[in-house]
Amino acid sequence: MGFGPFLRLDELTPNVALIQALKERWDPECHAFLFPWGHMIPTLEDMARIIGLRVDGQAVTGFTYTSYQELAERLLGLAVTRERSSLVPRTRLQASLGVADARHQTGEGQADYMARLTEDARVALAEEEGAAADRDLRRFLILVIGKLILGTRGDPVSCQCLPLLEDLSSVGSYAWGAALLAHLFDSLGTSSRETGVAWFFPLLQVWAYYHLPSLGRGVPRRPGAAALLQRWRFRRDEQSLHLQVTLIHDALDTVPFGHVEWTTYVREDDAAQPWVERGRPYFGRDIWLHAFNTVVPLHHWLVARTLGLHQVVVEFTTRQRPWERPGRSFRGIQQETDWTVRVCEQLTDWEQQGREVASEATSDEDYFRTYARRYGAQVYKGSRRPFDPEGRIASLEGVLHSTIQQRDDLHTIMTQLREELDRAQQMVGGASSSREDPGRSVLEGQLAAVEVELRDSLARTTTLEAEMAELCLRPEAAEVSRWRQEAEEATRWRTEAGDLRT
Repeated sequence: MGFGPFLRLDELTPNVALIQALKERWDPECHAFLFPWGHMIPTLEDMARIIGLRVDGQAVTGFTYTSYQELAERLLGLAVTRERSSLVPRTRLQASLGVADARHQTGEGQADYMARLTEDARVALAEEEGAAADRDLRRFLILVIGKLILGTRGDPVSCQCLPLLEDLSSVGSYAWGAALLAHLFDSLGTSSRETGVAWFFPLLQVWAYYHLPSLGRGVPRRPGAAALLQRWRFRRDEQSLHLQVTLIHDALDTVPFGHVEWTTYVREDDAAQPWVERGRPYFGRDIWLHAFNTVVPLHHWLVARTLGLHQVVVEFTTRQRPWERPGRSFRGIQQETDWTVRVCEQLTDWEQQGREVASEATSDEDYFRTYARRYGAQVYKGSRRPFDPEGRIASLEGVLHSTIQQRDDLHTIMTQLREELDRAQQMVGGASSSREDPGRSVLEGQLAAVEVELRDSLARTTTLEAEMAELCLRPEAAEVSRWRQEAEEATRWRTEAGDLRT
């Protein structure tokens, strides 16, 4: 069914401070994180590589019902918590699988704990076959999907995906990884004051380890392991949660632009991850993600830099959903809905594999200026940054990074052109002139043009750095001016007080 790599993942300790800090930077309007260097989002490629779930195939959608009572009794042999509900008690599911006592015992390590659970389950299921074995398999799958992939808050397990498990032979054809990403996007849009998680947190945690390595929040442990989540372990921090979140925000506000990893998987060997090759047609595309009543857009065009492209200018309007959906307090009670009809346009988009992302931009400068105007000080959450309501500092930082990147690109091109020119000279023994060798003349012209561009880029970098320095000092200058005014006013009051005493 394709769950093998996912179920073989090692346990990862949650980095609650990192998850909370990232959640506070999520913008539910554009479904992306807002950082000083621009938008960032986990993509379908991140999903496939980090946790090994399938991101291609049929969308996880279909009917949702007012009551799942009949389905749960027929397919699971269990009752839901209430007649009008989709929830089954977790403890009842575990007991039906022979792992009712699923808690660590005193002094028991993780490996011993898992071995004990596995043995208990094998003993309970050894005699099952035929319809009974299918029922137990559905119980296991609903536990995995309802608690890990499309997890709900609290103890009960959602049976919303139960209709898709009726035909067990088709379970492996669904894009469960894309459904998990949709569920993640939707959960990130909840109040930033909610510190709990109702989704598979290790995805976001390891995504940050790969794309923001300078934060130093994860520790590499098993190079070459697949899926990639198995290469990391949590770096423990004994400080308070509030202090950790504050320090992470400060670090995010000061991460050098060049330390952000956009194309982190370019050197990966895909042979050990066949699920990545299957999902490749869906990578790098704008597409709608589906998990029944959760239908959210994946705006890959906001992160064209993950494809090695320059980021084009983006403008946002508030996107209204063309359908109604339950509120965030939804606990499983809803009207019977056929989502293949309700979101037909978005489902067709998924079936056609979305739209390919392209960019004709030659630098990121225009994007950084527009981004800073749109979000201003919203991109900064730390305590050590100057207040920047108009986004002037953020904009200049972005333009400076883009100029440095362009300068480095030009330097690389110039080096290549010089090497080609040297090879051309060696081929003709250094005897021919530009008039005798048109190719050499073209190379010399290209080299001269690149050298001019490089000089301009260096001059622009110097100017921007000077302007940045002036802006960063400006708040201090304003503070000095205010102090001077207050001192003058105090002197005036002293003089008046002296006159009155006289």
